[in-house]
Amino acid sequence: MTTETQSAAAAERGERTVLTGKVTSAKMEKTIVVEVQRLVQHPKYRRVVRISKKFYAHDETRQAKPGDTVRIVASRPLSKLKRWRLKEVLTRNASAGKKDRGADQ
Repeated sequence: MTTETQSAAAAERGERTVLTGKVTSAKMEKTIVVEVQRLVQHPKYRRVVRISKKFYAHDETRQAKPGDTVRIVASRPLSKLKRWRLKEVLTRNASAGKKDRGADQ
């Protein structure tokens, strides 16, 4: 495939879904668990409710750590549960650095 046909195929496919959330676990090999929170109005009571959902995402370079805020993008199925890839780490967890320094002393 040439670059022209690749860009045309990407244009036909459209934009991929992008979500932003917090890493809750990074204990697996090249896999992170990202919790995404969203606000939804309750259908009966009309109160705004915070809904959270966990997504398994592929982290090739293992750069995301628990507590980091990350952006994930939809991809083809990579395993039974993984349908997302890590796009970028937005903010690092500040408390993780403090814990590491305290262990050295």
